[in-house]
Amino acid sequence: MADKFRFEPTPLDQLQSHYDVVIVGSGGTGLTSAIRAHELGLSPVVLEKMPQLGGNTTRASSGMNAAATEVQRKHHIKDTVASFYHDTFVGGGEQNNPELLKYFTENGADAIDWLMKHGIVLDDLTITGGMSTMRTHRPSSMAPIGGYLVTELLKLADKAELPIFTEMHVDRLLTTGDAVTGVEVTTGDETHTITADAVVLATGGFGANEKLLTRYRPELSGYRTTNQPGATGDGLQLARQVGAELVDMKQVQVHPTVQQDTDHAFLIGEAVRGEGAILVDRQGKRFVNELATRKVVTAAIEYLDEKGAYLIFDQSVRDRVKAIEFYDHVGLVTTGATLAELAEKIGFDAETLAATVTTWNTAVATKHDGAFGRTTGLDRELTQAPYFAIHVAPAVHYTMGGVRINAQTQVLREDGTPITGLFAAGEVAGGLHGNNRIGGNSIAETVVFGLQSVAKLG
Repeated sequence: MADKFRFEPTPLDQLQSHYDVVIVGSGGTGLTSAIRAHELGLSPVVLEKMPQLGGNTTRASSGMNAAATEVQRKHHIKDTVASFYHDTFVGGGEQNNPELLKYFTENGADAIDWLMKHGIVLDDLTITGGMSTMRTHRPSSMAPIGGYLVTELLKLADKAELPIFTEMHVDRLLTTGDAVTGVEVTTGDETHTITADAVVLATGGFGANEKLLTRYRPELSGYRTTNQPGATGDGLQLARQVGAELVDMKQVQVHPTVQQDTDHAFLIGEAVRGEGAILVDRQGKRFVNELATRKVVTAAIEYLDEKGAYLIFDQSVRDRVKAIEFYDHVGLVTTGATLAELAEKIGFDAETLAATVTTWNTAVATKHDGAFGRTTGLDRELTQAPYFAIHVAPAVHYTMGGVRINAQTQVLREDGTPITGLFAAGEVAGGLHGNNRIGGNSIAETVVFGLQSVAKLG
């Protein structure tokens, strides 16, 4: 039976003039922060500017990375924090902030455990590009991680009767001396002042703000985005108002596999490739290691100059990625009872596509991809009919730059000193990912640093 839970935002007449901590944003970071604050005996409030809760987290599909977890041990996966650190550091062009990366990788397993203790069970594993082993945790139902996480966090918030307001725009941070002491907000035609001992910025990135994107990356003009409309960088502006430094603002991730032949751009999660899908050009030939980092796969697709590429997979892959059911429901998937029928539907030469799949199946059987050196996601041959294709092309996905923070999530000035009372976590903060975010690290970041954002307040 489908989950009928529906969270009702707090009525405006219940808004108070003071809370221990004001949390701006209702994605995975903000909700985690609020629930943890409540556990620590604090009175939190969540302010969301959009009518809907969940932010970009609701669009995440693959999973949550963590290393040396009990889940991995149960699946007989040997992993270490050092390996997780190395993969993320190399994947980020060795430009990651070492302090943030160290905290992030060392606390991933504890974040998984915290979720488990709250009934949010991520007991299945997959793999994403740039990772050397299966450390992307997800629910055993294989449901898309984002919607599952937001729904379960909202259940916890509902049980704790946490105040969460929608359509509440934070206009500025209040200060007393050098300390942040609250926020000024607008809702409808009303303005409210809320004082607080601390403010947590959990506003996400700026992937839906083309003006801001092209200020730092002019060549991205005209690119579509996977971001929800509220991802406009509000938190960056708020932080700058009180002297925060911004870092890595030119580092914007373009995701390689986005279906954008419709009015909306749909991210095709990395788990599809992680579970065994291949990428082919318009001739039906592979052209890249599908699980290289996103920047590498994006560059390979753009080099084709064919306005995208095609993901090819079979029923065995579909069974491992439940998000594909949604992709099919909204008309993004082409289906063929045989490879030949699939080739005909998408305009490929059937013999070429068949040869490509046969070569790939041999690579899986021998665990050796001689063509492109893929070493992960070699778990299943593409032999189980029916067969499927999704047309994909790169689109703006994630902004690695943002507010400068330390490992305690304190917002920092240009001289490195923390701004008293101001914290930031999630995509609004810059530095963790270097020049390329690894799939599965964004959800991990929301939980790891969402928990940390209120740790000093309890």
